[in-house]
Amino acid sequence: MRWLTLYARSRQVPTSAAAVALVALALWAFTHGSGRGPADLGIALLVLATNVAAASIGLGGQDDLLDRTAAIRWIPRRAAHVLLIGTAAGAALLAVQAAGPDLAPASLVVRDSAGLAGLAALGAVLCGAPFAWTLPTGWLAYSLLAPAPDGTVGRVVGWMITPPGTAASTATAWALLATGTALYAVAGPRR
Repeated sequence: MRWLTLYARSRQVPTSAAAVALVALALWAFTHGSGRGPADLGIALLVLATNVAAASIGLGGQDDLLDRTAAIRWIPRRAAHVLLIGTAAGAALLAVQAAGPDLAPASLVVRDSAGLAGLAALGAVLCGAPFAWTLPTGWLAYSLLAPAPDGTVGRVVGWMITPPGTAASTATAWALLATGTALYAVAGPRR
């Protein structure tokens, strides 16, 4: 159990958890009693992306050489870390929704937190852990600000903002999670 504590501290998990909790608390404070409803999808997506970005800093350690030469199995630890990022991001938003306004359906929160976690893992592989937040943040900005094309391409590109149950959007989110997690688990963060 000591290895888990050391791993969590080396990956800045306490700091990331505090940031996720702070974002959830701020969301609750700003929306408590506001009477807002499902039209606040943009706020929900911003909170999810912020939570994933805050947790993605832990996708790399303090010393890349030490990580690469350590005599432990990194693949399951890295995969679990990505899955925990998505779980924590979604759970924080769902907890706020349980105590306040309904910003997004639970199935959309699960789908989008999974896809954003996969994007963060992919960002760590491509850009390095300090810049793992760029892919989820960039895709969110594009989804919210650029007009989505029509048809299947629009549902794939705008997977975050499409209604839950859309096959192309759901497949895109889970493909991003699977691809990002697999690549990060095997390759680790870029140096």
